[in-house]
Amino acid sequence: MKRLLIVAHSPSVNTRVLSEAVQRGAEHEDIESVTCIVKTPFDAGPTDILDCDGIVLGTTENLGTMSGALKDFFDRSYYGVLEEKQGLPCALYIRAGHDGTGTRRAVESIVTGLRWRWVQDPLIFRGEWQEVFISQAEELGMTLAAGLDNGLF
Repeated sequence: MKRLLIVAHSPSVNTRVLSEAVQRGAEHEDIESVTCIVKTPFDAGPTDILDCDGIVLGTTENLGTMSGALKDFFDRSYYGVLEEKQGLPCALYIRAGHDGTGTRRAVESIVTGLRWRWVQDPLIFRGEWQEVFISQAEELGMTLAAGLDNGLF
């Protein structure tokens, strides 16, 4: 079994809905050989990364950058996984009240240093809440899990 790790900062109802949608997509009935693990950034660490085959990162836009929770996760994990997990398939979604540009740039900088591999462009859920965000988050989880399931990543 492949392991997909979802590390999502979900401080509000809407961000929890997004995290649950990513998980629902990753656990789609047609995906047979992927186990999904969901943790908050405070609960996840280097061991979780070392044990996974792919990762989805979820964050809010906080003061123009990633949440402090996700930054803390990277601070605690970076050097412990740097050499062992190069090429790790990853994806990112951002719940942005504004434009999400600084958040995207901050996470991309860290992911570049880790030498992880993007499976798609980051999703930025901008502005007022829209119900379409849910299906897009679900599709993100399904895409990464299906790629792992089929050996594409």
